[in-house]
Amino acid sequence: MNNLLVRLFVKDYENISDPEVRLRYGKFAGLTGIVSNLLLFLVKIIVGSLSGSISIVADAVNSLSDSGSSIVALLGFKISGKPADAEHPFGHGRMEYISGLVISFVILMLGVGLIQSAVNKILHPEKTPFGIAAAAVLAASVAVKLWQYLLYRKIGRTIESVTMLSAASDSRNDMAATGSVLLGGIISYLTGFNLDGYMGIAVAVFIIVSGIRLVAETVSPLLGAAPDKALVQRIHDKVLSYECIIGLHDLTVHNYGPAHRFASLHCEVPAEQDIMVSHDIIDTIENDFLNEMGIHTVIHLDPVITSDQRTNALKEQVAALIEQLSPEISMHDFRVVWGITHTNVIFDIAVPFNFHLSDAALIRLISDEISKLDGSYIAKITIDHVNL
Repeated sequence: MNNLLVRLFVKDYENISDPEVRLRYGKFAGLTGIVSNLLLFLVKIIVGSLSGSISIVADAVNSLSDSGSSIVALLGFKISGKPADAEHPFGHGRMEYISGLVISFVILMLGVGLIQSAVNKILHPEKTPFGIAAAAVLAASVAVKLWQYLLYRKIGRTIESVTMLSAASDSRNDMAATGSVLLGGIISYLTGFNLDGYMGIAVAVFIIVSGIRLVAETVSPLLGAAPDKALVQRIHDKVLSYECIIGLHDLTVHNYGPAHRFASLHCEVPAEQDIMVSHDIIDTIENDFLNEMGIHTVIHLDPVITSDQRTNALKEQVAALIEQLSPEISMHDFRVVWGITHTNVIFDIAVPFNFHLSDAALIRLISDEISKLDGSYIAKITIDHVNL
């Protein structure tokens, strides 16, 4: 059903790399949430008021707040789709993370409020009015929330949206909360023992834990989280697929929203190759990344001497030495200044942030190993930290 709705209401739904299509997904999900939650609110508030059930009225208010969350999500997508301007040269994509953060705080507030209500019910138990109409409304609400959860989760995974995944978790939590009201009402009706308060506490703890996790997930990209390893590997493989690209290093990915990514990197090319040819290859790579992956790239061209056999042989020796020390370390920008009394061996190494040796200790270790190859070799090493 959700697939059919997406095909009907999201134009060009398969082209998810297009920011306009992402915006259409966000508008569809936001409007769907607003309408369905308002309908749930109206039905619950009517049945709750007529039956005198406080728990159903409270659940109705929760549905009204969910409509507010859907409005926040819709606004977040709309603002994040705005183009770059003088004040925001990298666009407004991070607004999507902010709207997800707002929804996460709403979830936390719901959990805290539910705990307060549950404790009050345990301390001051009251007989909860419960009938067929109330049970039918609550069961229908659980079914609608399940549908919302599946829809939001599908859209969130399709367009890689933190906001939609937060909304999915919110719907799942609402499903649990409403389900507890329904189950508590049934048990109380059949046994006369009121479990409403105890079940409310269990659900509230679940909601709060979920809210805390969502806050962490939405704050992380705002703080500048490391790029996804699968994305880094895709970039690495794609760059190396181009002719005359020997290697790449110093890759940095900046995330200004799921559809607003920027990357900078260094590409190694043969120094003997015509500079215009190398420049044309770099231009091609940058254009392909923008058109095929929606990533704005800035590439620095690093010429590497490949015709000097003596330098190439030493490079292989040093690379093997570093590989033996740790397969987690990679080398780049290797060059040699040959001299009469001494020879400078100059290169960079990429080292994981959590490597077991300090930078100074690692440099000393590698320098000592290189000097064992030849006493005249003096290593000049620069360390780049990477997230592996």
